[in-house]
Amino acid sequence: MGTEVSQKPTTSALKASGFGSNVGRWCCRCFPCCGSCSQDGGGCAVEHCDGAFLEPGYHVCLEDLGDLHRAAWWGAVPRVELILMLRDPGLDKRDKKKRTALHLACANGHPEVVKLLLHRNCQLHVLDGEKRTALIKAVQCQEEECATILLEHGTDPNIPDVYGNTTLHYAIYNEDKSMTKILLSYGANIESENKGGLTPFLLAVHEQKQQMVEFLVKKKANLNAVDNFKRTALILAVRCGSEIMVSILLQLNIDVFSKDTYGRTAEDYAVSRHYIKHKNRLNLGGRGCHQLRLCHCSPAWVTEQDSVSKQKQQLQAGACYYHYHLIMLSSNHVITLLY
Repeated sequence: MGTEVSQKPTTSALKASGFGSNVGRWCCRCFPCCGSCSQDGGGCAVEHCDGAFLEPGYHVCLEDLGDLHRAAWWGAVPRVELILMLRDPGLDKRDKKKRTALHLACANGHPEVVKLLLHRNCQLHVLDGEKRTALIKAVQCQEEECATILLEHGTDPNIPDVYGNTTLHYAIYNEDKSMTKILLSYGANIESENKGGLTPFLLAVHEQKQQMVEFLVKKKANLNAVDNFKRTALILAVRCGSEIMVSILLQLNIDVFSKDTYGRTAEDYAVSRHYIKHKNRLNLGGRGCHQLRLCHCSPAWVTEQDSVSKQKQQLQAGACYYHYHLIMLSSNHVITLLY
């Protein structure tokens, strides 16, 4: 059996994989709203998942690679040159997982090999086993120099992989602002949708990438985009229990009354989650409040110590306990979310 190796797990790669950081991971573990099975009446057969993002690098069995692929993987420029000079191994030949030498060089961060292969006129848009171009692998593995070289040679940044993700989705997930700027400058579509209907902006909200959300807002991303279930960014933020995301979104020109496929608004998800058992305890109207900000015009019941204590006792029985008041205000519209 061949020896299997993978690229060294850098800090950035671990961050992109979700290791070493709870951001973007906790909501899937602790909140049924973001898992594969909905329990809040959504009833959707397919939910957003992070499977496409978990392992950015390649797992490689060296014994399964040809000479050119092995040399490209290790970044051995002189050997790559020698192989190409002495014989024609097939510049775009693919291994058992449909990866070319260009894929392997990009994934492992060898820009000199990339330049050499491009000089030999290798194909730019060959797809690997997950329908990813070499550019997608470079972006996914946060190899900016390799990605920039490919873009300069005309690689299309908008080709989707098997999950429907484009290079921009991976740059956003990695919170790689520099790479995102480069991709946009080379024509990456800021409104591209993956198979879940998530645009880069919706993905940033769903994964709670605050800096990327703010960056995409400045880049004029569509703030009212919806996923396959017609869920807006605000609905996604409420369903994932993200106080920060909701606070940010409410300061923007967001449609707070938009309904998803099941006829539910962000308010409906806020007050009908199983975390809140008694909807009539919420004061949802009649306060003449016009400012969009957090923790303002709290309903009277919030200040009643006995009610709060009773509510806390109920919530502490759960395995995952989060407690905060989230008030979403728009004109005379008040939404209170209590975890």
